Amino acid sequence: MTSRAAAGAALAALCGLTVAACGSGETTLRFNPSSADARQVPPATTQPEEPKGEPAPGASADEPLRGKVVVIDPGHNGGNAKHPEVINRQVDVLTKRKPCDTTGTSTNDGYSEAAFTWDVSQRVAKILKARGATVKLTRKNNTGVGPCITERAAAGNKAKADAAISIHADGAGAANHGFHVIMPKKIGGPVDPVVGDSRKLGITVRDAFRAGTGLPYSTYIGSKALDFRNDLGGLNLSTVPKIFLECGNMRNSGEAAKFRSPAFRQKIAESIATGMQRYLT
Repeated sequence: MTSRAAAGAALAALCGLTVAACGSGETTLRFNPSSADARQVPPATTQPEEPKGEPAPGASADEPLRGKVVVIDPGHNGGNAKHPEVINRQVDVLTKRKPCDTTGTSTNDGYSEAAFTWDVSQRVAKILKARGATVKLTRKNNTGVGPCITERAAAGNKAKADAAISIHADGAGAANHGFHVIMPKKIGGPVDPVVGDSRKLGITVRDAFRAGTGLPYSTYIGSKALDFRNDLGGLNLSTVPKIFLECGNMRNSGEAAKFRSPAFRQKIAESIATGMQRYLT
């Protein structure tokens, strides 16, 4: 193991007044929380199209993912803004210390990242379960607090997941747009053995997401929608293949409008599920 970095991250001023740009803990955005911040959207009722691909060993054509375990991490939580004393607590992510969690971002009219990720994650879970996978989520609702980023990583490890994905949306400048996938780097820690598989998972999900949603690669982060980082606890502490997916920029008016659409969120979910299945099979 390399020695852990000693630099501490300053506490974020989060009492519902500021929002850290998703995942980075570096950019702060201001918004007016509203009742929409904790809004939950019912899971989709439409049935997704089955992607092409061979069933997993021991699985059937109807349930190609039988025997596979997937952990889905819906970013943030709807109650985070009301409990800064909880989410501002510093935790060790091996390369630095960071807040336990953040509030996430929102669209300019108050549709929160937490509500968006909760809705999309439920849709992805429903699709993957229908295909035979065992699916576990890192949080049970969109009204709670946390869990901390360390606990989110531990959930995938405990489940011995074949693949894990943390679903987010970014909060960048309004002119920026497009999605990107974040993958781990080697840090001399527990993630090192799965860095290669995480990269394969990231590229497979990227390709399926681009084809299924029509959203462009990010214009402001990464290269061809791929970004590699060593400062995210959800990745650094993972012992299973894991990625973060930033579905787009909630501060961009065009992407915000798409994210508010249940039909488009279903398209996002189907694209993610297709990418996960292609990786797993």
